[in-house]
Amino acid sequence: MEPKKEEALRAKDNAEKLFAEKDFVGAKNFALKAQILYPELEGISQMVATFEVYTASEVKINGEIDFYSILGLEPFADKATLKKQYRKMAVLLHPDKNKTVGADGAFKLVSEAWTLLSDSHKRSSYDLRINKKLSSGVVQTNSSSVHTGGVTGCSKSSVSHTRLDT
Repeated sequence: MEPKKEEALRAKDNAEKLFAEKDFVGAKNFALKAQILYPELEGISQMVATFEVYTASEVKINGEIDFYSILGLEPFADKATLKKQYRKMAVLLHPDKNKTVGADGAFKLVSEAWTLLSDSHKRSSYDLRINKKLSSGVVQTNSSSVHTGGVTGCSKSSVSHTRLDT
């Protein structure tokens, strides 16, 4: 076996172990390392996407989950962009297609984000709560070292919505 593939497999195993310990940031970092070392590794892009959703779910704004981060979107994304991103992530994370540890939970988080953000009334109410809390400057995370990650092709740049391109 190739040395890079062996190292990528070790990184993937470490990612799964850290995920089991609920260290989502560490799990994502090892999954990204495996993806960089050996991009052809089976299921690695799905693993990265799964762990990015969990990492994003840890970002709280005054106790509220940042559903825009879960979908990898800016708060001002229009309905068409929201729908397109949801479909992309739903296909990538669907438990029937994605056998990564935690894919079921990531899919549920994405579905929950879609349910809230696709309903105009629920979204406007959520936006009001988030904007009110953002203006007070209170942003919390469950872990002091949480950095949200983006799904391939998505990027964000704002104080509470920092994303990495993968």
